[in-house]
Parts: sequence; structure tokens; C-alpha cells
Amino acid sequence: MAQAALELSIDYARNRIVRERPMTALPTVQWELAEMATEVQAARLLTYETACIKDQGKSIRKEVAMAKLFTSKTAVHCTSLGMQIHGSYGYTKEFDIERFYRDAKLCEIYEVVSEVQRIIIAASILK
Repeated sequence: MAQAALELSIDYARNRIVRERPMTALPTVQWELAEMATEVQAARLLTYETACIKDQGKSIRKEVAMAKLFTSKTAVHCTSLGMQIHGSYGYTKEFDIERFYRDAKLCEIYEVVSEVQRIIIAASILK
């Protein structure tokens, strides 16, 4: 969802003209897109690292909790930034970013809620 929100936002900002220039020329939009891209990459790398540890046959309880916590937060944050880039259109059902935000928020509460992930992480680092 975060990756999709980034792609949608880039496309929207490239095609939306503000003061005779695409939105991508605005520093604030550039910063939001850069933040989204950075968070997506960090989430991806954390997930890959977890998979690598699993492939080595080691326990991944802490890493899975960290990946779930971070990727769900990333999905919510990136879709929120995407809605910001889309402006008032981001809140309409005509644009996919609105659905992505609702779906991303579900990631924080679906299966094992973020609070439980934090408990697992804390228990792992404090033992």
C-alpha cells in the first residue's frame, strides 16, 4: 500500500499543474515524496532482513514484530502523505488513495495489533 501510494502520488503530482508548473516542482511535495520513498525502502529492507534471518534457520520473533510494526506504520504514514498531496481529492472515493488509507489503517489493527508487536519487541530486547 505504501508503494502504491507513492506511485499514485508521483503520478498525480506530475500531472497536476499548479501556477503553470507540475506539483513536483514544489519543494514541499518533493519532500513528502522523498519521505515516502525512504520509508518504503526502509520497510522493504527490514522485511528482506527478516526473510534472510529466517532462511538461516534462526528465530525471527523479534524481527517479524519489528517488520509488522514498521511496515504498518509506514503504510499509514505514506498513504496519509499521499492524501495530503492529492489535496481534497484524496478524500473522495474517485481516487484510490482514499481506499489505500483505509486499508493501511487496518494493517495496524488486523491480525496482531501494533501494541502487541511492541510488547514482543520489548520482551526480546529486554531479556
